[in-house]
Amino acid sequence: MNGFLAFFIRMFVAIPSSIGVWLASIIAYDQTYLMSSGIAVAGGAAAYTATGLLQKQRFLSSHQLSRQEYKYIRRNLDEAKPKIHRLQKALLSVRDLPTLKQRADLVRVVRKIQSLTQKEPRRFYQAEQFYFSHLDSAVELTEKYMFLTAQPRKTKELTKSLVETKRTLDELKEYIEKDLYQVLSNDIDDLHYEIDVAKYSIRSLKESQSIKKAGDINERK
Repeated sequence: MNGFLAFFIRMFVAIPSSIGVWLASIIAYDQTYLMSSGIAVAGGAAAYTATGLLQKQRFLSSHQLSRQEYKYIRRNLDEAKPKIHRLQKALLSVRDLPTLKQRADLVRVVRKIQSLTQKEPRRFYQAEQFYFSHLDSAVELTEKYMFLTAQPRKTKELTKSLVETKRTLDELKEYIEKDLYQVLSNDIDDLHYEIDVAKYSIRSLKESQSIKKAGDINERK
């Protein structure tokens, strides 16, 4: 669920609860305004916390995750954020126009993997290779490439290192694109299944129409 929407729902529950508790304290229990206000704040805080716990439980249930699994995934996603920021910064800082599109494509794929795993944490298990291996390699190689391209004088050895680093980055980009495909693999399988079902339905409909048409012709004869 969107963070702002979740917060709004918690506040939507907490504020009326707090007002209700305040009124009940004054009217039903004849408490002072100060005491009623304190009880109302505590009641609102309890309602806010309880709603948050319920939202989290529903979120975990909808994604078929235990609290321990979600904590593990959340920790790894949080650790990946600064790495992805470094990668984007390095990729977009390289002053090399011929590779601009390639670098922009890599940023787009990385951000797509990040977005999908944040929205649906269970997809993390399909992206472990990206988070535990390919992302670190991409950050290291990109920052190295940025450093080398920033050197004012290109020696033969430096040029060779640039070529090798770029070639390795090209290969790594292909692996990261495969990581995205892996994250989307279930969706792709579902799509293929839906396509097969649709094709079968269309074929059955055409066969039915052909049989009906043949029957109508025979009746006319």
